[in-house]
Amino acid sequence: MKKFLGVFDGYKMSKSTLQYSIQLARQANAHLVGVFLDEFIYTSYNVYNILKNADDPFNEIKKLDQQDSLKRDTAVNIFQKACEQAKINFSIHRDKSIALQELKHESMFADLIIINENESFSKKKEPLPSTFMKDLLGDVQCPVMLVPQAFKPIDSVSLLYDGAPSSLHAIKMFSYLFNNLLDLPVEVYTVKKDRAQGTHLPDNKLMKEFIKRHFPQAKYTIVTGEPEEQIVAHFKHRKENELVVLGAYRRSEISRWFKISMADILMRETETPLFIAHD
Repeated sequence: MKKFLGVFDGYKMSKSTLQYSIQLARQANAHLVGVFLDEFIYTSYNVYNILKNADDPFNEIKKLDQQDSLKRDTAVNIFQKACEQAKINFSIHRDKSIALQELKHESMFADLIIINENESFSKKKEPLPSTFMKDLLGDVQCPVMLVPQAFKPIDSVSLLYDGAPSSLHAIKMFSYLFNNLLDLPVEVYTVKKDRAQGTHLPDNKLMKEFIKRHFPQAKYTIVTGEPEEQIVAHFKHRKENELVVLGAYRRSEISRWFKISMADILMRETETPLFIAHD
């Protein structure tokens, strides 16, 4: 049985993460772990403002800490009840140390992380992707499913492929985890910078032979142009609720177009789940 981590901020629990986690765990017959990153230094209130403005700051902090604890407990109860209602295998981890380090460590023992793309585990508002998300995706030890704010059942899959090992690795990882999603429409999407590169897939024969074994009904789309522009235009106004599979997200990697900015752009410009994996 596979092990999926649904990751939550107890102060602002993501309903879409919960819904996607349950849907994906059920479809993959996976055990779902609700990971609540209850970092001890992360509060919902501003400690400095309390110390500066409250008449009795220590009692005020004590009261606010109790309210924070209740919020986090309520989030855990919501997760538990939802899993019980869905009749899926689940467990709960409440990690109280540094959120980022705890999640990276847990990723070593998981098959997939499911997390809302807006998570920051901070009171500070940040543009997408947050510092937390950049650090996580740059050094995580399993694939990550980034989900948008609103839940929509997945009804198609798009595999971004540029011929690089990282893009093929992401496709492999997705097929291994979700081989029971093969009844959904699957598209292999490739961008070539100029017509001189031809109209075939990179490693055309080998790639089609591989795809036929894993996604036998897949269709192929090959376009010419700037990858960032073509990919965003392709997905931004689609009616389908597709899941996009893309490759490496490492600061040190140089890729022709599956680089850090591609995932960043898709997070900002589209409302679709992203399956990100690197080897």
